[in-house]
Amino acid sequence: MQKIVALCKRRGFIYPGSEIYGGLAGTWDYGPLGTELKRNIKNQWWKDMVQLREDIVGLDAAIMMNPKTWEASGHVEAFTDPLVECKKCHKRFRADKLDVAEKCIEGNSQHEFTEARKFNLLVKAYLGVLEEKQSEIYLRGEITQGVHVNFKNVLDSTRVRIPFGIAQIGKAFRNEITPGNFTFRSREFEQMENQFYIEPKEKEGEKWFEYWKKMRMDWYLKLGIKKENLRFRDHEEHERAHYARAACDIEYNSPFGWSEFEGIHNRGDWDLSRHEQYSGQSMKYRDPDSGDEYLPWVIETSGGVDRAALFFLIDAYSEKDGKVILKLHPKLAPFKAAVFPLLANKPELVKKAKEIYLDLKKDFMVVWDDRGNIGGRYASQDEIGTPFCITVDFQSLEDEMVTVRDRDSAKQDRVKIVDLRKYLDDKIT
Repeated sequence: MQKIVALCKRRGFIYPGSEIYGGLAGTWDYGPLGTELKRNIKNQWWKDMVQLREDIVGLDAAIMMNPKTWEASGHVEAFTDPLVECKKCHKRFRADKLDVAEKCIEGNSQHEFTEARKFNLLVKAYLGVLEEKQSEIYLRGEITQGVHVNFKNVLDSTRVRIPFGIAQIGKAFRNEITPGNFTFRSREFEQMENQFYIEPKEKEGEKWFEYWKKMRMDWYLKLGIKKENLRFRDHEEHERAHYARAACDIEYNSPFGWSEFEGIHNRGDWDLSRHEQYSGQSMKYRDPDSGDEYLPWVIETSGGVDRAALFFLIDAYSEKDGKVILKLHPKLAPFKAAVFPLLANKPELVKKAKEIYLDLKKDFMVVWDDRGNIGGRYASQDEIGTPFCITVDFQSLEDEMVTVRDRDSAKQDRVKIVDLRKYLDDKIT
């Protein structure tokens, strides 16, 4: 983890939030490369979950919602962690995540804890021009409810029919007691979710629950995470929310242990029934063929963008001969290719390489690099995960071909300049 954190800071993947002011615990800023990595993860998720399917539509709900939303969802009452405080150092900890071996900073002795009490994780905010008339609201603790409160709107404005899903990517906020493990547990994070509505039948629930488990696991495998580093873990009965009919996590074998980064849940009709109750608006679906009305069940897939980005980085990290090679899948790599002139002090090589770079830039995220020798450039691009390096040499001026070097195999191909776009397309997809 120390190597991953150092690489992220050094090469511009992830920085500590508000660092020049001493930081803010549990917040992180994504640098130029991290921004591209996250965008690629989200774009690939959206393509596979919405663009290529006919049974899922997209939504982008507001972060701030009417506070009654969170009463209906149960977050105001039940979105809590057990909190204890040390009587000596006055630091606060999650009671279910205590490290009993950790010494108290006061007197180098063991902590002395208070009784555990409930701590609500919702982040409060205030709306209104006049301070004395401000309304208390919450920043959303999950993006899920924005979908459910718009269930009828989506039905009325589209031609979707059950079974169908509503997909969303967006920020959520939690007042975590003990953020940690780099970006794994943060106070501001991004989620990518699909709320998939089905008929309220046991067999339908079982069918779609297993379907989405397989689909989501296959997605991570397709994008390069090693199979041995992934597993399903079904929630035990005492772990499941009282309304959950089934719950399973996809976990990654991280340096800090097996850790959840996507959940698949059969939420039953909990969400729609609660919003129907609290809003007084009908949330029932009317089958256009049979005329039957019912509250659909929901099969949810909920993944963390930040956690996925972290685990893609960890899984891709490798070293060879003391050098870092970040073997990110080409679809996720921040830059798809780097373009070099063999020598930076030869104007004719620089001119030809710049032409290629600017042309490819119209369709791909590519980077220009003319620093140092060719070996150093390869090493620099390997470290940030660039899958292909394109070198313009003196022969290129004669035959209109360039050398393309593959990051993982170090194999080099001579490719016609006019074929570069197709070459990269074929390799990336």
